[in-house]
Amino acid sequence: MKALSIKDIAVKANVSITTVSFIINGKAKEKSISEAVIEKVEKIIEESGYKPNQIARSLRTGNSNIIGLIVEDISNSFFAKIARLIEDKAYKRGYKIIYSSTENNIGKAQELINLFKTRKVDAYIISPIKGLEEDVQALLNEDKPVIFFDRNLPELKTNYVGADHFNASYQSVESFIKEGRKNIALVTTDIDVQQITERFEGYKKALVDNKFDYKEELVVKIHFNQDEEATIKEIKTLLENQTLDAVLFATNYLAISGLKALKQLNKKIGADLSVIAYDDHEAFELHTPGISTVQQPLEEIAETVIKLILSQLSSKSKLPEEQIILPTKLIIRD
Repeated sequence: MKALSIKDIAVKANVSITTVSFIINGKAKEKSISEAVIEKVEKIIEESGYKPNQIARSLRTGNSNIIGLIVEDISNSFFAKIARLIEDKAYKRGYKIIYSSTENNIGKAQELINLFKTRKVDAYIISPIKGLEEDVQALLNEDKPVIFFDRNLPELKTNYVGADHFNASYQSVESFIKEGRKNIALVTTDIDVQQITERFEGYKKALVDNKFDYKEELVVKIHFNQDEEATIKEIKTLLENQTLDAVLFATNYLAISGLKALKQLNKKIGADLSVIAYDDHEAFELHTPGISTVQQPLEEIAETVIKLILSQLSSKSKLPEEQIILPTKLIIRD
């Protein structure tokens, strides 16, 4: 069956094309169209399988009802889970999400912003990287709503929703100290982004506040995007340090490489070694013993991001920027 056009729907419902257009674009109430007409037209639309041309509609209304979501790596379980939550919450409010990964590559991030511009997206949700300041400022100059999450570019005046990364690391190290651990290592990444820096600073401060020496040899900064084999090799070198009795992994993918390194060395988590991973993963629950983790409030982050974006989209005037920092939760598993 051939899909009906707006004209066909208007003829079938015995109303004007303009009336059908108002109903499709959600302006029926505003234009005082009766409930009976709305129901009649919506029934015909449903039965006909009519799909509006999104590009034509965005040119006509100035809105695409699409939000662009740019993350570091959609295959990482943290970004995958949060993208799914944002997508579900946006969809319930009449918006669709298109997303892509930057892989921390500035050129790719700039290309994605330009691609989303051509798709006429209404707003941008970005987990940003340094070097993107000018491109984001250009969006703000065009009055496009932009919200950062997970990490921030503080010099830009935009909304930000994130977790308290400093305290998450601080509490993790204190938890190790309460267990009686003396030589606590940090396995982190070398990317220069705010949340990774905060996790490192929290680790360092907790040691100093508890009268422990900060030992450079107990911090491994893994090169972002290197082969997992090379990562496992570096972690194995750290784990072979005989005095080491606790490790904080600054990301979940580093913790998974760490578990592989432990397996290769035939070392077990337990009396001699304690582990905490940042951002939960199914593997940590399934592992025996269970791996303790820092959990970010994904549901709350997604809900806050969507609420801020929608209030910006519906506001006629510029709203003041908000910086919302949400607490994390340390889940101790035996």
